[in-house]
Amino acid sequence: MDQQLNRPGPTPASEPVSRRGVLRAATVSAAAVGAAGLLGGPAVAAPAASTGQAQGRRRVPVDRISIQLYTLRDQLAADLPGTLDALRRIGYRRVEHAGFVGRTAAQFRAALDEAGLRSTSGHVGIPQPFDAATWEQALADANVVGCKKIVHPYFGRDASGQPIRDPAVYRALARDLNRAGRLAERAGLDFGYHNHQLEFVPLTGGSTGFDILSSQTDSRLVHFELDLYWTWRGAHDPVDVIRANRGRIRQVHVKDLDVEGGFADLGDGVIDFGRIFAHEREAGIEEYIVERDDAGTAPRSPADALDTARVGFDYLASLRY
Repeated sequence: MDQQLNRPGPTPASEPVSRRGVLRAATVSAAAVGAAGLLGGPAVAAPAASTGQAQGRRRVPVDRISIQLYTLRDQLAADLPGTLDALRRIGYRRVEHAGFVGRTAAQFRAALDEAGLRSTSGHVGIPQPFDAATWEQALADANVVGCKKIVHPYFGRDASGQPIRDPAVYRALARDLNRAGRLAERAGLDFGYHNHQLEFVPLTGGSTGFDILSSQTDSRLVHFELDLYWTWRGAHDPVDVIRANRGRIRQVHVKDLDVEGGFADLGDGVIDFGRIFAHEREAGIEEYIVERDDAGTAPRSPADALDTARVGFDYLASLRY
């Protein structure tokens, strides 16, 4: 699941900027505050090109719109059946879980069934150090819940909380991801990796963690769940990442970026999602997953996360590109 971060609330979108201006802004921010500031501090994110909602003939298939339940974690803890029912009434048919909200896999599946929802994907971290038996139990739980995909959610900081810069650490992770993907395949599941900004920090030697993961994981065993917000925060254009990883971006986390570098509801920020989704076939996208990390945290209330869910679904369902 994504980190819980203290970010400012959404603010109105900035004036349209070019792709070159986007990356220049990201680079300047990184140089001004250092990598740690770009990765973790407020008001230093890279804004994406914003030209308003694109108009075209293509659209996001409604049955492929999902939501990462981490967005609603506090509301789910307070009222699991009511929150799941509200998501169904908004229009969602599928979700991505971030744990079972204090239930067993079977109990969580029953709650989903009652609400008329499917958890087609779930965030579960692979054991570190890797342990096959522990991972196989996680895969068994994923099958009980009804998942088709299971995704490793987070990596990139060392024991002191600083970004990992040793390429050997990422090479070791790549080996473990391949092992996890092979076991997932045997269990009938697709295995993916979800990025944050940390994978784009320059490593000793000049490459990035994402470079290593994309080159040293087996494309037959490991796909990527590209978080569009965190990719921009890492000063990388998602379209460039797609072009370098054709067919491997099977899921995207769709979250918007405000002009201060914080989170925003879809359509209230500066990311031009239509421009990215125009490359959906090249990417191989199968799921468009709404998320906002701070949707229900102060100064917002847990119930506000349902507003984020509604705005996100309506935005994706109406987007043309």
